Amino acid sequence: MKTIQIFDPALCCSTGVCGVDVDQALVSFSADVDWAKQNGAQIERFNLAQQPLAFAENATVKAFLERSGQEGLPLVLVDGELALAGRYPRRAELARWAGISQLAVEVKPASSCCSGSSCC
Repeated sequence: MKTIQIFDPALCCSTGVCGVDVDQALVSFSADVDWAKQNGAQIERFNLAQQPLAFAENATVKAFLERSGQEGLPLVLVDGELALAGRYPRRAELARWAGISQLAVEVKPASSCCSGSSCC
């Protein structure tokens, strides 16, 4: 199975799904990542604020940041190769990269939202 790595911009926590003004795109993406992992995907997320060394030690990510700056994040690598930049992938993209069947994608449950001010 392929490994998907997501290099997030600086977020308040590991998912960015916390605080009072939560970005709905991050809520949906977090749910999609959980779904993909439950279906066997190997996904790693790195937060610039909490894991800057992961960004500096990866040659592809480091070169991307030198060209585009952190404004170009998030960055998605699939097996070390650049797959997407500037937005979070959709569930169908995660499924395709991870080799999850299309049938599983079509049975998408409603996203859940975290409540309160603590991270999920």
